[in-house]
Amino acid sequence: MIKKLISTDEKTECGILGKWNATVFHIERKKCWLITNGKSKYNVILTDIKSADLKNIEQIFKDSFYAQLAYDGIITDFNYLNSIIGKIDFLPTDNDRRTTGFQNTNLQSLDWWKAEYGALKNMPIKDLTNRLNNIPIHIGESKKMSDFTKALNEMKKLINE
Repeated sequence: MIKKLISTDEKTECGILGKWNATVFHIERKKCWLITNGKSKYNVILTDIKSADLKNIEQIFKDSFYAQLAYDGIITDFNYLNSIIGKIDFLPTDNDRRTTGFQNTNLQSLDWWKAEYGALKNMPIKDLTNRLNNIPIHIGESKKMSDFTKALNEMKKLINE
């Protein structure tokens, strides 16, 4: 779907928020994207993405990210958010197995909720994404309780740094 957007220049700056991983899933034969931040494991869902939308995908992502932050209670200025995100580059996979594992777990939760809500138009996407961002996750090397957090809290830390 995005092969023509993938850059071969892998020396790009990620910015304050770091890299994001995206995966495509389907609801009612409509392509949706689950985009997960590598540092915080914060999620954003883009729904019903068509090939014609790819030319505006940067703005679609930024708008959805800002709307999700507002829904999650992380209020920030859109211009500030735009400055810390910068330009979006699509790179070949880096095989980040940890983030891919988080995404696979989140896709299982979304499959469960798809059965509950049925049609895409009935699904409260921002609410479901908020649920994903409030699931306790483990970030860190040890197994201490202090290494468990929520993606929402980690994104707050990143934005407020």
